Amino acid sequence: MNLLLTLASGMRCPSGLHCFHTSMSFDRLPVNDEGLFPLEMTMNRREFVGLSSAALAATQARAAMASTPQPSNNRPNFLFFIADDLMFRTINSINNPEVHTPNIDRLVRDGIHFTHCFHSGSWTGAVCIASRTMLNTGLSPFKAQKALVDNQSGMIPVWGQTLRNAGYRTFQTGKWHLDAVSLQRSFSDLKTTGPGYLDSTHDPKDPAHNMYLRPAPGNVWSPTDRSLKGHWLDKHLWLDGPEGETKHSSEVYADSAIDFLNGQRGKQEKPFFMYVGFNAPHDPRQAPEEYQAMYPVEKIALPPNYLPQHPFDQGDFHTRDEQLAPFPRTEFDVKTHRKEYYAIITHMDAQIGRVLDALEKSGQAKNTYVILTADHGLAVGEHGLMGKQNQYECSMRMPLIMRGPGIKAGTHVDEMVYQHSMYATTCELAGVAVPKHVEFPSLKPMVLGQSTAPLHDAMFGWLNVIQRSIRTKKHKLIFYVPIKRYQLFDLENDPWEMHDLINDPQYASVKTDMIAKLKAEQKRLGDPLDIDAPPAVKTGNSY
Repeated sequence: MNLLLTLASGMRCPSGLHCFHTSMSFDRLPVNDEGLFPLEMTMNRREFVGLSSAALAATQARAAMASTPQPSNNRPNFLFFIADDLMFRTINSINNPEVHTPNIDRLVRDGIHFTHCFHSGSWTGAVCIASRTMLNTGLSPFKAQKALVDNQSGMIPVWGQTLRNAGYRTFQTGKWHLDAVSLQRSFSDLKTTGPGYLDSTHDPKDPAHNMYLRPAPGNVWSPTDRSLKGHWLDKHLWLDGPEGETKHSSEVYADSAIDFLNGQRGKQEKPFFMYVGFNAPHDPRQAPEEYQAMYPVEKIALPPNYLPQHPFDQGDFHTRDEQLAPFPRTEFDVKTHRKEYYAIITHMDAQIGRVLDALEKSGQAKNTYVILTADHGLAVGEHGLMGKQNQYECSMRMPLIMRGPGIKAGTHVDEMVYQHSMYATTCELAGVAVPKHVEFPSLKPMVLGQSTAPLHDAMFGWLNVIQRSIRTKKHKLIFYVPIKRYQLFDLENDPWEMHDLINDPQYASVKTDMIAKLKAEQKRLGDPLDIDAPPAVKTGNSY
């Protein structure tokens, strides 16, 4: 059986496109005596942290792989798609008929989807880094932060590495946004590993000028202008070819995945694990004209919780995401951003369809689990916000869809789950022992229809030192540290989080109970923040 996984991307890479490299195999990659990459592999600091610990980590990885017995090759394959900034309200067949997603809809029709899938928050405004660290390590938020910040992630058996050690051929293309050591240990085959962020927002002639301020008067930035770079990649960066020829990042990553699948036709020596990370639909939200034309601005609907501006500064007004649209946000501003957001999603969906078709042609589809999710969601005009540096549903929830052997078609699960459970889930589906350090539980019983028992009573969220949240099936409590302010929402009756009930006397007991739940989760997870005596915090420091 095979697993096909795809991830969406959207993390920043200050060094621009220096992270790009073409195909290679780490089984054949020459390394020095310390197990390090050749210096010719250029990687920037933020994209791949942890090179200082590479020597020890790589040595441990070699030893672990050499001592791991190889399994029989009748295990499933995995194809994993991960998108960047893909909010949960963007799938046509699930909850948004305005967005065209015919290929993702195929997965929904033929598989199972989780209606309440969350991430656990972030220690940085670059939420993708935190979410992907938890996904690939299986560690809970504050342990994951320590592993990354202390440069220990190379010491921890990560997701791809665990499957590789168990006999899987592991492949990666697209956005990674973890350290280089984990990348090396995880994947035997790499092709076009991209950066965390594809910049097209700043004028190279005037770095202080935000070209992307959409759609401010006089703004001339265009999502179809290939000269603006961003997702429009110069061909010489990903394939030998003439400088100046461009191709969209989603197409490049899909091409790489298809090339790998074309090599899987016929008899397999090993099962495979594919990790396909799209930079889409993260800004700059660029897509070809035919996709833009599908979404006329005048026909785009505003979200019910649209506001010109958030009612108070909750600590993230100064993040780069919030600077992508003028203040206050007009209806036209939000519709413009949503038009371009939907267009790049539909373009990404078309590339997912190409990969799914290649999987069918490979003869491996029946033995492959296909997984589609994202690192987090995005506001795109909800609550007066544009980014994901908040605790609202639009940012904390993302799609989670699975198709494969033993999964009943057209089913859904309403229980709350974390996206970070994919590590344990795929291990159990593959018959591989889940490493002891992995904290997020397997979803296998839910995926195969064996159990609907809840895994979590409450979902924890955080953003650096400025926000904390706790969510149950019925309610959500948010605490804003800099201004010592709470919000309380009745999600059953107010799913768009439009009515703050924190001062409603009828909800006094709910407030008390939710604060107690938040403190209990903080204690369980090792959160050092005391919400009864929070530190003085300046706003705008989450990035």
